[in-house]
Amino acid sequence: MQRRDVTLAVAAVLIAGGCVSLGFWQLSRLRQRRARNAVVAARLALPPLEIHDGGVSPDSVRLRRITARGVYDFGAELTWPGRSFEGTPGVALITPLRLADGARVLVDRGWVYSPDAFHVDHGAYREPDTVTVAGIAFIPPRGRGDVTATGFLPFVIELEKPDPPATTGLPRRWPPPVLDNGPHLSYAIQWFSFAVIALVGTAVLIRKGR
Repeated sequence: MQRRDVTLAVAAVLIAGGCVSLGFWQLSRLRQRRARNAVVAARLALPPLEIHDGGVSPDSVRLRRITARGVYDFGAELTWPGRSFEGTPGVALITPLRLADGARVLVDRGWVYSPDAFHVDHGAYREPDTVTVAGIAFIPPRGRGDVTATGFLPFVIELEKPDPPATTGLPRRWPPPVLDNGPHLSYAIQWFSFAVIALVGTAVLIRKGR
C-alpha cells in the first residue's frame, strides 16, 4: 500500500471515529431528554397544588400545575423582552400577585405584540385585580433576573391556555410544554452516516487509485 493510501485510510478512520463519537453523544442527549420528559410528565399529571401563602419551596412546586388567589399589582408589572410567538415579536407580561399573607409571586400572564420586542402599553392589557390564577410553576431562566432578590417567591406561575377571547385584548397564554424527543435521533443517524461515507468513500478512492 502506498503512503498516500495509508494517509487517506488514517484520515478516514479519524474522521469516522469523530463522527461515531458525535453520534453516541446525540444518543446520550436523547436519553437525557426522554428522562427529563418523563419527570415533567409525571409532575404535570399530579393534582393541581393550591398556593395560599409564601410557605412553599421551589422544589415542591417546580413544573407542577398550581392555583393561587390574590390581587394583581399592575403598578409593579414587568416585561420580559424578546419573546416571540409564532414568529411574531413581542414581550411577556410579568405581573406580581399578592397572596393572602402578603407574599408576592410573579405571574406570566402571556404574550403581547411589540414591534421592537421591548416596549408595550401595559394599560391596554389590564385584567381584573382580584383573580384566581391557574398555571405551571417554573424557575426563571438565567437572564430573567433573580426573583428572590426582589422580594418575590422563587418561582413564576405561567398561565396556561385556553387563550382569552380575542375581543378582550388580553395577553395570549403560552402553549403547554412540548415533551417530544427533539432532533437528537436524526442527528445521531446523520453522524453515523457520515462515518460510513468517510470509510466507504475512502476505500473507493484507494481502489480507484490503484
